[in-house]
Amino acid sequence: MKYDVVIIGAGPAGYVAAIRAGQTGLKTAVVDKAGVGGMCLNWGCIPTKALIESARVYQKVKTAATFGVAGVDKNALSFDFAKAAARASRIVNKLTRGVGFLLEKNGVDRIEGEAEILSPDQVTVNNRLLETRYIIIATGSKPEIPAGSSPSGWTHIQDLLPLTDIPDSVVLAGSGPRTVELAQFFRLIDKTVAIISPEESVLDILDPYLQDFVVRKLKKMKIKVLTGTVSNLVDNSITINGKSIPCGLLINSYQRKALIPENPLGLIAEKGFLPVNQDLETAVPGIYAIGDVNGKSSFAHAASAEGIHVINHIHGIKDKLDFDKIPINMYTTPEIAQIGPSLPELQARGLDIKVSEFPLSANGKAMTEGQSEGFVRILSETRYGEVMSVQMVADHATDMIAEAGALMEIEGTIYDLARVVHAHPTVSEIFMEAGFEAVDKAIHK
Repeated sequence: MKYDVVIIGAGPAGYVAAIRAGQTGLKTAVVDKAGVGGMCLNWGCIPTKALIESARVYQKVKTAATFGVAGVDKNALSFDFAKAAARASRIVNKLTRGVGFLLEKNGVDRIEGEAEILSPDQVTVNNRLLETRYIIIATGSKPEIPAGSSPSGWTHIQDLLPLTDIPDSVVLAGSGPRTVELAQFFRLIDKTVAIISPEESVLDILDPYLQDFVVRKLKKMKIKVLTGTVSNLVDNSITINGKSIPCGLLINSYQRKALIPENPLGLIAEKGFLPVNQDLETAVPGIYAIGDVNGKSSFAHAASAEGIHVINHIHGIKDKLDFDKIPINMYTTPEIAQIGPSLPELQARGLDIKVSEFPLSANGKAMTEGQSEGFVRILSETRYGEVMSVQMVADHATDMIAEAGALMEIEGTIYDLARVVHAHPTVSEIFMEAGFEAVDKAIHK
């Protein structure tokens, strides 16, 4: 069978690239050994956010009396993990069916199986030869087990939904946004939680100012954060730095490494990932790598953007994918979002930066919702006032950060932001107020 594009992997990178390829007239096949949706849709982004939402509702019901709702005995409440997981699975099934429909609608051939790259224009799947002009590798990544540790006793993210119950003590070994999200989730459902991070910082992807907030928040929630390496789970406990920690569930949340298809072309990982150029093309012309496999970003929205970028590149459309302008979203309590470099990074580039901040505690809508913890922080360069980075800590921050992205995409300034009328009462007013603060002075501060 001959194709214009063969895409290996049907996660957020692969299936979005496949849909866009089909939409733009390319004869396309997408190959995946485990159906569509990848890690994000099946086990990561969507199901974990569904679980987090269930935990938030659980906590919200506990505070019902504060909102004038009588008759709720918070001491009688309990969290049914199996039912929450079943709800998450229903959402996943609906979305995966939707992705399958979109692939079919746009003329994309779906092939189930494990792909092997034979040459720059040949891929084989289940002894079936696919000839193609371009190959896109979107195979994602796999969890790493720490050196010196055996797989026994470890639970991976994809193993969470089948669980029927969660033990009283949970340890997450690793770092990064997803580690913190899950740690808070388990704490919200009344579990004892610890994070064992191999690095001093659990969240080095964030601006240090946001990192400090997270450290304080985890401490306030009584989530232990320790630095070290986990070996194995023995008799429901692990030992870190000479201390024994209760551990009924040990979750592998270490950084993942590229999963690269078999090939004779020298396409191998460097520092855990497949190297690519600015257009996401590998060292072999005509073969691209997008999503987790290239290590540029671990976020699904980045993977999807990379997929669209590559299809545009195949069509000869010159464009630049600016990773500085890809949001970092964390579905924590409260949510955290950042777009743009950190303050130290901007200063290292020789920029003179003004920092402007507005607290969520001064926002009326946040107060009505009982969620007034947080702030918005704008980093702008002093000469023209261009917004270089925006950091948000607030409920709905992961939604609101898109406005900052749109502003930065057009090289907008603090003056542009201050001129945008934001509806009242909305939490988004904090962004406008931070713009006022950057220009001269916020109204409600």
